[in-house]
Amino acid sequence: LKFLKMQINPHFLFNALNNIYALTVTNSEKTQESISTLSEMLRYVIYDCEQAKVPLYKELNYIENYIELFKLKSSKSFNIKLTKNIMNESILVAPMLFLPYIENAFKYGINPDEDSEIIIDVQAKEKGIALHVSNRIVVDKALLPEISEEGHKNTRKRLDHLYPSKYDLSIDEVGEMYRVKLYIELL
Repeated sequence: LKFLKMQINPHFLFNALNNIYALTVTNSEKTQESISTLSEMLRYVIYDCEQAKVPLYKELNYIENYIELFKLKSSKSFNIKLTKNIMNESILVAPMLFLPYIENAFKYGINPDEDSEIIIDVQAKEKGIALHVSNRIVVDKALLPEISEEGHKNTRKRLDHLYPSKYDLSIDEVGEMYRVKLYIELL
């Protein structure tokens, strides 16, 4: 499990540092803001992610920071929607479990030359958490299976280990839309 977590965290760190480096050339105000956001994210990864489970609000804060860091690096405005319907933000969830699906949406659903849209919806009731992520595919579809397959395998292994027989995951492509639906039963 620690090996799987190590694979996720460095990937994000290198991407974030590259984004901040790009900002240093163009906008010092955005650079300062992104360093502050990255610092908060690293604090979460280094300290909170050492726990087997974290409060959902911390995981959601990390996702919000991830989105903000992405927006800071771009001069173009993208249609990125995050909706949350959470009954209890203190419910516990395995850390960094949702991020691979969100990262993939940004990786394959954002193109500065096309209309890009990413929709992230998180619903949490007493009995479970549902994550829906969808994006319009704006990159070469031939690259999708080759690049993202390892990440899907690793995340599924984590789900099998942490929530055996207590999750439902579907990933599909309908037309130009790529959709991930994950439901985790908590009780």
